[in-house]
Amino acid sequence: MLSILIRRERPDDVDGVRDVVAAAFFDQTQPGATPVEVTLVDALRGTDEWLRALSMVAEVGGQIVGYVVCSRAWVEEQPVLGLGPLAVSPQSQRTGVGSALMHAVLGAADTLGEPLVVLLGHTDYYPQFGFRPAAELGIVPPVTEWGAHFQARPMNAYDPAIRGAFRYAAPFNDL
Repeated sequence: MLSILIRRERPDDVDGVRDVVAAAFFDQTQPGATPVEVTLVDALRGTDEWLRALSMVAEVGGQIVGYVVCSRAWVEEQPVLGLGPLAVSPQSQRTGVGSALMHAVLGAADTLGEPLVVLLGHTDYYPQFGFRPAAELGIVPPVTEWGAHFQARPMNAYDPAIRGAFRYAAPFNDL
C-alpha cells in the first residue's frame, strides 16, 4: 500500500503540478501540445476565483503524483465550487491517489462551509464520492450536451433552494 501525503499546494509546487497535469492529460494525437488543463490551472492561480485552501497535491516518496483544485463558481448568484481538474500521473493511477485527493478536497470544502461542489467528469467514477447528475438538483450546465457528465455533490451546508444556471470561474470560459 502506498503512503500518500495530501497537502495544500505551495508556491514551489507549480512546476511539479504542471508536470503531473500535463502527463495526466497528455493527448497522443497531439504530441508536443500543452493540454488545456495545464493552461487552465495556471490561469486560475491568477484570479480571485482560485481558492488556495482547495488546491491540493498528493505526494508519494516526496514526489508530486497528483493534483486537485476547486475554484469559486456560482449557481445563479449563489457561490459554490467547481472541481477540476483532478490529475494523477499515469504511473500512479489506480493506486488510490485520486480517491485520496477527492476525499481530502471534499472534506476541506465541507469544513469551509461550502454548500455544493460541481464538476464535469466520468459518470462511472465520481458517483462513489456522492456526485450525481446536477440536473437532479435543478442545476443547469453551461453546455446542454454535457448531460449526465455534469455532476454535483451537495455538502452539509447545502440548501435545496440552490437551483439554476451554473457558471464556472472565468478561466474556464477561455477553454
